[in-house]
Amino acid sequence: MKKVVFIICLIFTSFGFSQTADSLFADANTLYKDGKYEEAIELYKKIEELEVHSDDLYFNLGNSYYKLNKIAPSIYYYEKALQLNPANTDARNNLAFSNRMKIDAIEVMPQTIFQKFSQAVIYKLTYNSWAWLTVVFSFLGAVLFLLYHFSYSSGKKLLYFNTSILSALLLIVTLVFAYQSYNYKMSLKPAIVFAQETEVKNAPTLNSDTTFELHEGTKVNVLDAIDNWKKIKLADGKIGWIISDDLKEI
Repeated sequence: MKKVVFIICLIFTSFGFSQTADSLFADANTLYKDGKYEEAIELYKKIEELEVHSDDLYFNLGNSYYKLNKIAPSIYYYEKALQLNPANTDARNNLAFSNRMKIDAIEVMPQTIFQKFSQAVIYKLTYNSWAWLTVVFSFLGAVLFLLYHFSYSSGKKLLYFNTSILSALLLIVTLVFAYQSYNYKMSLKPAIVFAQETEVKNAPTLNSDTTFELHEGTKVNVLDAIDNWKKIKLADGKIGWIISDDLKEI
């Protein structure tokens, strides 16, 4: 009985959070439309504190910071929106505008054909989306196989057999894509530089040599962490150590 009461309380608590988040989101959107971007950010942040995550929330936060010409936070939240929903074209387009405001111009290393295909196709969807497609094709394949088995018409049997084979092939493809997307996601620890200017060292100490400098809004990938230092890698392959407080992981 206690377990049932706990579940009911949990449902009502979740419903209350949802109602609060929806109300805050609507109020924040109104403030944004009125040009009160700082006030809108405060309300969007309250939703974030409720641990309500959505690409729409992060997209609107990115827009608010962009209107205030705050490069790093706008890029950070556009990236977070795309992390949840890679197919959010509005976030991708606005991210491109924000990136034009950066000082650092990092050239991406040349990609192989497979890497280009992965970026253009596999990583466009999250691994959860590919997994759902795998489930859909497995269900479709099972239904088509049953139709093939119980069909008496030779024409229909041929049709159901061929389409069930196609579904099985698509199942394998989407399963492989889900696995690739998951591995890619786990291998990345993206972060955005929030300091206006920071030195990247060749070792995690203040007295080590500076290899290069980075500026606000630059995206990096975190490879390792020691004390208050993080080892980062840029899109052009450069590697170095940066003070942890100078960046924020997505």
